[in-house]
Amino acid sequence: MEYSDIGTVAAWLTEQGLKGASESELLTGFCNTCREFGLPLDRGMALMDTLHPVHEGRAFRWDSQEDIETEFEYGPTGEGSSLESWQKSAFYYLWAGNDNEVRRRIGFGDPIDFGMLEKMRTDGHTDYIAMVHRFAKAGTIGEMDCFFSHFTTRHAEGFSDHDLIILRKLVPVLALAIKCIALGRIARTIAEVYLGEDAARQVLEGKITRGKSERISAVLWFSDLVNYTKISDSAPPEEILPMLNAYSDVVISAVHEAGGNVLKLIGDGVLAIFKADEPSDACCAALKGERLLREKLVTLNDERALEERPTTDVYIGLHIGDVFYGNIGSQERLDFTVIGPAVNEVSRIASLCRSVDFNVLISSDFAAAIPKRERGALACIGRYALRGVQRPQELFTLDTARMA
Repeated sequence: MEYSDIGTVAAWLTEQGLKGASESELLTGFCNTCREFGLPLDRGMALMDTLHPVHEGRAFRWDSQEDIETEFEYGPTGEGSSLESWQKSAFYYLWAGNDNEVRRRIGFGDPIDFGMLEKMRTDGHTDYIAMVHRFAKAGTIGEMDCFFSHFTTRHAEGFSDHDLIILRKLVPVLALAIKCIALGRIARTIAEVYLGEDAARQVLEGKITRGKSERISAVLWFSDLVNYTKISDSAPPEEILPMLNAYSDVVISAVHEAGGNVLKLIGDGVLAIFKADEPSDACCAALKGERLLREKLVTLNDERALEERPTTDVYIGLHIGDVFYGNIGSQERLDFTVIGPAVNEVSRIASLCRSVDFNVLISSDFAAAIPKRERGALACIGRYALRGVQRPQELFTLDTARMA
């Protein structure tokens, strides 16, 4: 590979990064392009920590001969076997020290002192180099503070000094391109985790102007934990957050699996919406979410009971109506949510569950919108005055919705 080819490869990386190519596409294209220009690469790997509630980071791989998994996510590396593997790696050696690269000519007698080197040598690789490109504080997000990469060759003479000079000039460009794509992925993750998938999509599409909203018809779901205040007052303090997380997880996962979008977590409460072209479809999705939630609650409560930990139930209010969906707040702090009388109604309907001893209450508007085949599962419980709502509401429940 000639020095004049460096600009060509760098330009390709820049173009692909601007186009939004994935991280694995960038690494694969980089390695293949370098090989075409004569750089003897046979394996490449890049990884970088990220900002994600579950995954610690993402890794990307390429091999000139083997059909391998090109990308994967890895979990926390702070304990157990994961920590042990991390501490045996060349990347850990670089991260823990001050060096920016480490090389092992594994085909020529250098120490086999890092994980995977023995297998690489057995597979015919002769030379190995690992690099770290550290980010300045202003370029760091969470644990994403550096870019790791390694490259190997099966060439009989290993990497030449010229080859290493080429790599040192090109890998920072690869790091910048992959970092740009990773930042976009982090932005989507943060938006989805804190706003919900649908609201995040709209925000990332540019709908962030204060007061910008649309009027939609949607099914509204408001749920809360039964006796949460009483349990939190009596349970040991260290039990409260794990309990809240466990029950929030079953509620949120049930809503998502049924096609809904969670908009707000209000203490132990959850506000969600279900949207569809046909109101009946949105209602059916919400009822599916309720069924999924009951199944998940049985499993969760059985597990917690065996562990002698506090258990509870979830009550749900379901309503359908027109709401404004968009940005509300100040110039400095916005919330992407729903507002309107229907939102107040669904919260009042849910809170009434405590008084009537049912864990699901359904408005008459919701009952009227569901398909006829579903109405047989509903039972009218009478008309009730709801605080802050002008007219009394005829409410319904499900035949199986009596509190446990």
